[in-house]
Amino acid sequence: MANPSTREAFQEHMQENGHKKVKTVDEWLPVTGDRKAKWWYSAFHNVTAMVGAGVLGLPNAMVYLTWGPGVVVLVVSWMITLYTLWQMVEMHEMVEGKRFDRYHELGQEAFGHDLGLWIVVPQQLIVEVGVDIVYMVTGGTSLQNFYKLVCSGNCPMAHHTSAWIAIFSSVHFVLAQLPNFNSIAGVSLAAAIMSLSYSTIAWAIPASYGHSTPLVGPVNYKLPVQSVSAHVFNAFNALGTVAFAYAGHNVVLEIQATIPSTKERPSKIPMWRGVVLAYIIVAICYFPVALIGYWAYGNQVTDNILGYVGRPRGVVAMANLMVVVHVIGSYQIYAMPVFDMLESVLVKRFRLAPSRKLRLVTRSLYVAFTAFVGMTFPFFGALLGFFGGFAFAPTTYFLPCIMWLCIVKPKAFSFSWILNWVIIFLGVLLMLVSSIGGLRAIIVSASTYKFYE
Repeated sequence: MANPSTREAFQEHMQENGHKKVKTVDEWLPVTGDRKAKWWYSAFHNVTAMVGAGVLGLPNAMVYLTWGPGVVVLVVSWMITLYTLWQMVEMHEMVEGKRFDRYHELGQEAFGHDLGLWIVVPQQLIVEVGVDIVYMVTGGTSLQNFYKLVCSGNCPMAHHTSAWIAIFSSVHFVLAQLPNFNSIAGVSLAAAIMSLSYSTIAWAIPASYGHSTPLVGPVNYKLPVQSVSAHVFNAFNALGTVAFAYAGHNVVLEIQATIPSTKERPSKIPMWRGVVLAYIIVAICYFPVALIGYWAYGNQVTDNILGYVGRPRGVVAMANLMVVVHVIGSYQIYAMPVFDMLESVLVKRFRLAPSRKLRLVTRSLYVAFTAFVGMTFPFFGALLGFFGGFAFAPTTYFLPCIMWLCIVKPKAFSFSWILNWVIIFLGVLLMLVSSIGGLRAIIVSASTYKFYE
């Protein structure tokens, strides 16, 4: 029988080997694999994550919110989400000796190990997978719009949306094999530049042509002729569209995890610098597109303003290609945390070896899944409203506030305590009404849609 000292030495040896194995796996996983990011990485990653498909639907949201409520919703949403994003950046290293590299890890600290997983992981997956599905639709329809604008004469592919989504998905089978966030920095930077560029085009064209709307005649700001119930549901869906536009919270901790941190210079300092720059760019993109687009086209503007404006054809065609480049990068930003979850479960729980083969199979299946769902349900405007309400409102508007109350524990009835409870109330209300509006819009769209055309 081995003596106690021998057993202790063996146990120490096993613990050391186990620690090395965990460290090797963590270095292989997408989120924790590389901690060499600079502060400007967080800026363009956050721009890429936030300024996406949602910005093109904001003028249409204004149609159902109208001038006063619409401006208030846009400004208040910008302020609330900047505040909740600050909370998440602060909480990343709030517990000494820990870094909450993933949204669910922060949830586990706030709600407990098991409950935190059940609260956060389903919500985060709905957001990230939902965004990737919507971006499949956005990329495919933008390619389709480009084709329509440059094609003259017989255009056999003009009405086959599903085929364009399939074409768009092909690039992601390649890009999905990039190992971690820092490896997609170049793609993300290009996407951020494109988002600012096509957002500028999306408001510059309406600003140039003013109220001259050849398709519909004089501009009208009255609510479209519909029943009262339709107005209510469409307003609910418009709130979901606005919620969808502020989506960066679902990947902010994972982005911050890539930034190095020391006791003298914690990661929240460069991260917050990048977030502030990103939110300034978000404001430059969102407010002009929403307000000028609605001012120019009134209640006739559709759920994708670039698909609505028809001139100048060359500029609009170029803008659609910019959208394609942007959503390529944005898809990867939202897919990376999903890859991290899948690969973590497969390696740590199912004991599969971390390898390129595992990544190739897992990530390719994920890309194929999001492409299939996007091809089956390409209801762009309805998807924005539903996902914005059902999943984005909790993870963006009020879940950070609940975590702040649980972890920071501000004094009851202090300013911080009251502010967080007000935001929680508004966020829950937004979640309920926009989910209802988005679901109804999906049902209405599905009733007239022919699958796989």
